[in-house]
Amino acid sequence: MDDQACPRCKTTKYRNPSLKLMVNVCGHALCESCVELLFLKGSGSCPDCNVPLRRSNFRVQLFEDPMVEKEIDIRKRVLKDYNKKEEDFATLREYNDYLEEIETIIYNLTNNIDIVATNKKIEQYKKDNKEIIMKNKAKIGREEIELEEILEIEKEMEELRRAELQRIEQEAKRQKIREKEALIDELMFAEGDAKDILNTFAQAKASKQEELLPPVPKITQFSTGVKFTRGSADQHIPIIEEGPLYRYEPPPVPDRCGPEPPTLNEIISNGFLQHVKRENETEKAGGYTSKLPCLRALQDAFSGLYHAS
Repeated sequence: MDDQACPRCKTTKYRNPSLKLMVNVCGHALCESCVELLFLKGSGSCPDCNVPLRRSNFRVQLFEDPMVEKEIDIRKRVLKDYNKKEEDFATLREYNDYLEEIETIIYNLTNNIDIVATNKKIEQYKKDNKEIIMKNKAKIGREEIELEEILEIEKEMEELRRAELQRIEQEAKRQKIREKEALIDELMFAEGDAKDILNTFAQAKASKQEELLPPVPKITQFSTGVKFTRGSADQHIPIIEEGPLYRYEPPPVPDRCGPEPPTLNEIISNGFLQHVKRENETEKAGGYTSKLPCLRALQDAFSGLYHAS
């Protein structure tokens, strides 16, 4: 996004950090200053493709490629009319062909392919499916309203839970202060052993905390209101009691034709580590020692040797 520039005035994000690019239905970007200058009267033409545009239809560019913005705008406009669902078709093949037709229309409009024919096709579709389009629009409107209501209810419940948690925290702080004052009074005026008094108060505090812990509510549905059907919290992972799941078996070692490599004790006693870098404190804390790479190197060297006949 930092390399973006206005194609008309050539202003870049580097020269003007507050640069804001805007796009319209044609998909060509302009900076906010050029939009205000070219569309001062409310309408005008795009300096790149000469398409008539209106100032009110410009919006801030969100993606780096302005063609993505154009495709999103066209997709929203097409899907307002092409709003059939899978249940509106007799077979799945017809529904898939319908989706493919939508993508073809969006591709043609985005890339300026057969614009006139494509728009005529859309108008004809709107005339032939007017009732279904209106019915699905009303259905989508009801679903959006129901979703907003569900989200509003969840928001209110979250606020109630937050208020309840704050109340519990405040009550716990006040209870802690009361317990502290009671402990101080007991230590000041009681005649018993201070250690016994402290143990008694600690046990009473632990039992009260267990009683005051609120139960954690189980979530049984998504934010959209759809209830869980699989993988709920009540389902437990089955425990297999047939024995260990994995048993380690060392890899087979091929028969050696040469001498055996030295052991770790022989590496230390025979002075093999004199020319090996010693491990530092950090490496030693992680479990690394210089004996291991030395042994690996010797094993690799001895693996290619053979006894003379």
